Amino acid sequence: KGHGMIGNIYSTGLAMQVLQATGKFYAPREWDCAQAFSVVYKHDYQLPIAIAQVLPALAGRSYLEAANKDCAAKTSMYPSLQLSCPQSRVQPEIAKVHYSIINKLQGKHFSYTTSVRVPSGSTLLKVLQAAQAEKPKIFSFQTEQTSWGPMVISIHGLAANANDRTYWQFLSGGKALQEGVGTYKPHNGEHIHAVFSTY
Repeated sequence: KGHGMIGNIYSTGLAMQVLQATGKFYAPREWDCAQAFSVVYKHDYQLPIAIAQVLPALAGRSYLEAANKDCAAKTSMYPSLQLSCPQSRVQPEIAKVHYSIINKLQGKHFSYTTSVRVPSGSTLLKVLQAAQAEKPKIFSFQTEQTSWGPMVISIHGLAANANDRTYWQFLSGGKALQEGVGTYKPHNGEHIHAVFSTY
């Protein structure tokens, strides 16, 4: 359904470990691992915790096998899969990113949009910082550090609240981003929406 992605880009590695370790329980239906491998091969993992979840699956082992006394290295379970490098592309030195903040959920509703220029390859966090530097009264924000990187907890003075089940959701092209602001890299001309949402 997700063309190989299981949950999101971060949960896929862990799910792959489970499916590799418990594959015999899925007979007669066989798990098509090639799609999942294709997804993780294409992704540029930056966070150590994400790398730690996907690396065992790529090595054909899982953390469930860590207690196994046989420490001899085994050959890859998927020798036909080849790691291919994407073709190099010339990127502009500066990326123009459009950024909107929207609240139609609580208190006084608002919707603001700006365009900022950041070095090509910058993370979304750099985009937020550039917007805040240009218009601090509108695009101010706060983050909280987590094991998965910085998480935006407040924008324009409106804070997420676990009791109200509210949070700031980041979208591109109407789809939720699969990475956090500290790792996602918007492309030139992309429009990012930060929408105050509920779950």
